Amino acid sequence: MDYAISTQNLTKQFGNFTAVKDVSIQIKPGEIYGFLGPNGAGKTTLIKMLCGLLAPSSGSAKVLGMDLLKETEAIKNKIGYMSQKYSLYDDLTVIENLEFYSSIYGIPSKIKKDKINEMIKMADLRGRENDLTSTLSSGFKQRLALGCSIISSPSIIFLDEPTSGVSPTSRRMFFEIIHDLAKNGITVIVTTHFMDEAERCHKIMFISEGKLMAANTPTHLKKNVLKGILVELTMDHAMEQINRIEALPYISECNIHGAFLHIILKDKSHIGKLEELTGGSAKIITPSLEDVFLALSKQKKAGDIL
Repeated sequence: MDYAISTQNLTKQFGNFTAVKDVSIQIKPGEIYGFLGPNGAGKTTLIKMLCGLLAPSSGSAKVLGMDLLKETEAIKNKIGYMSQKYSLYDDLTVIENLEFYSSIYGIPSKIKKDKINEMIKMADLRGRENDLTSTLSSGFKQRLALGCSIISSPSIIFLDEPTSGVSPTSRRMFFEIIHDLAKNGITVIVTTHFMDEAERCHKIMFISEGKLMAANTPTHLKKNVLKGILVELTMDHAMEQINRIEALPYISECNIHGAFLHIILKDKSHIGKLEELTGGSAKIITPSLEDVFLALSKQKKAGDIL
């Protein structure tokens, strides 16, 4: 298979600090692929390497079949990039921003008007073409920034924390646009902190301290990462009981989730024992991606990574 992106042991060091270490992933054309991890995990550094903005310290990668080290400029002409901060000019109007980026990307004059109109429609900004960008809400700025990033019709679009600081409604609308892009064959790489957004990706990878912890579909990870049965325990004074519960021989993990405890039992036959010991009520639940991340973090500390 010809992957949109394929990396082998991709690594980036800054002096004695290793920001990304031995990351090997394969991303298919038209996939929405999420990079998940805490701040400082290496997500942005990995994206900047794949965009050709940072040179890897070691390892190799192919982007759209081109060698990342040898064909960097050719790769840049085939991709779009939307940074964590809006790369818009607030003192320009909506249409002036789009005209500026169409010129930067060298859009031919005969199709420039059509491309700009296409981006205005995508961003739902009809009737606001002459509004200053500074007057737009965060959600509209976000969609306009996306329009500026894809006006050149890239084969891959990199979105680095694109929905930070916008409302849940705007985040949902943004992901609807992303899915439309993927349906049209564009590969979308997105970094996010939001688990609901990760659920909407075709595949995701968890990264921590520059190391790949796991990569697969959200469904596969939820079914296969946790080693045991996940139960939700309702009980009084839950926070005070975590250490005592986690010390039980038939419990693998115990984490606080709001007013509840999420507990991984080695076998469902132990549910009765848990309820009797704690005086609480336990029920088997389907793991969330948050549960997956917590489990991966503990496995990482133990040196047991997928």
